[in-house]
Amino acid sequence: MNTDILSRADELSDRELVAKVQLLATRERETVAELIAHLAILDKRRLFLAEGCPTLFAYCAQVLHVSESAAYDRMEVARAVRKYPLILEMLADGSLTLTNARLLAPALTPANHRQLLEAATHKGKREILQLVTRRRPLADVSSTTRQLPTRTASLVFDAPQTMESESPVLEIRPPARPVVVPLSPKRFKIQFTADEQTHDLLRRAQDLLRRQIPNGDVGEVMAKALKVLVYQLEKEKIAATERPREGRGSASRSRHVPATVRREIWKRDGGRCAFVAQNGRRCTERGFLEFHHVVPYRAGGEATVDNVQLRCRAHNGYEAELYFGSS
Repeated sequence: MNTDILSRADELSDRELVAKVQLLATRERETVAELIAHLAILDKRRLFLAEGCPTLFAYCAQVLHVSESAAYDRMEVARAVRKYPLILEMLADGSLTLTNARLLAPALTPANHRQLLEAATHKGKREILQLVTRRRPLADVSSTTRQLPTRTASLVFDAPQTMESESPVLEIRPPARPVVVPLSPKRFKIQFTADEQTHDLLRRAQDLLRRQIPNGDVGEVMAKALKVLVYQLEKEKIAATERPREGRGSASRSRHVPATVRREIWKRDGGRCAFVAQNGRRCTERGFLEFHHVVPYRAGGEATVDNVQLRCRAHNGYEAELYFGSS
């Protein structure tokens, strides 16, 4: 089919091709505006929850299969158009792009939105950023002057040094978005910005692990540190232990979920929200997990393995509304 489309396009005359491109661009803008309008109402009704997604962002990325950046743009603009419908008109006629609408959204108010949107008409991204910062100035960047080492291994985590070399020098860079990039099926580049305390802790860990990790490789140090952290967090959250004792159970009609039950639930549900939509889609959320009573505690449900499942916060609240009705 794609080949047929390409062939038909190639059969057009130059004038017909230019006209067709302009027509398709107009249709694309109108379609984007219509999509944003529908996403705004879908978000208002929180229908993404019933589709097995914890947020509108997840719905756009997982169900509509757009990139994460495109999902973020659509989510932010969909929420903005509920307050300022003029954005939809501008998206449809091409005077405002989706990305620029997302950049403008935080600066819009009921008092300034018409003036600001008019000023943004047919502007480029750099001009939009200038419009936004004039109304919402950012804090000044602190001035620093210092000599940088010739050889650095910042928290990009470069290749390990030799045993005879000095510890990798950890450069504190300006704040930036964390980066996780796959290098091979089982290797990743991880990059983030650390404050001074984190830098010092990392250097101290290198020193303490010198016998196990003679070259002070940052990746190995972080792997050991994260194993300890995850074990401690699992111990607090799900009572994880290498030597579980026989559970005493929970008191009759108690909301408390016993440690033995928490461990079983976490293992069974794979540390992931277990909500499944009617279409069979299971929620992918692994953060903000809560223990959800299938038959609610207030309705007589007990804290047993059969009656408790993992839910993300959004789906836990959603199912409570389904059971009891919205307050």
